[in-house]
Amino acid sequence: MLKSHELIGFMSPGLAADILNFAFEEDKATYKATLAAVAEARRLRPVYLLRQPRAQRDVTILNTLTRPSLDSAAAALLRAWLLKKHKAMLVDFLNSLGIPHEDGVVETLPDKVEDDKLQAAVEMLLGKYPSEVVAVYLHAFNEMNEVNWENLTRMLNADPRLQVGG
Repeated sequence: MLKSHELIGFMSPGLAADILNFAFEEDKATYKATLAAVAEARRLRPVYLLRQPRAQRDVTILNTLTRPSLDSAAAALLRAWLLKKHKAMLVDFLNSLGIPHEDGVVETLPDKVEDDKLQAAVEMLLGKYPSEVVAVYLHAFNEMNEVNWENLTRMLNADPRLQVGG
């Protein structure tokens, strides 16, 4: 199971840049919190990073987010991106599993889901959304929730379409 900082490190550079760019353009609070966490980890003032050219700053942020100590910052960035940019995918997944939710957010997850239902839900996502985005979502879903479904873990490990960066 990949942690959030590992997801940032393993995903394609294009997707990582898209996630950070989304936060920069659409979710200033998340971007500011991410920048602050990176600055603190690098023992810098946030204004130092802000003065860098954006391309250089983005590389610094993304490289720093791959550190285990910044897992919570990486998780917050991924969660915000998924909930705000890919809400439809989250809703589709939960609906196909018959899990009650509010706009893709679940209060309590079932302890397990049936293999055939999960397989159908994953196939539906892969047919409808870019495979790397689906892979990041499913890895994040499995890692960030208190309930881990063994059958989802097996799928994530075995299915090459669900490999992050692959």
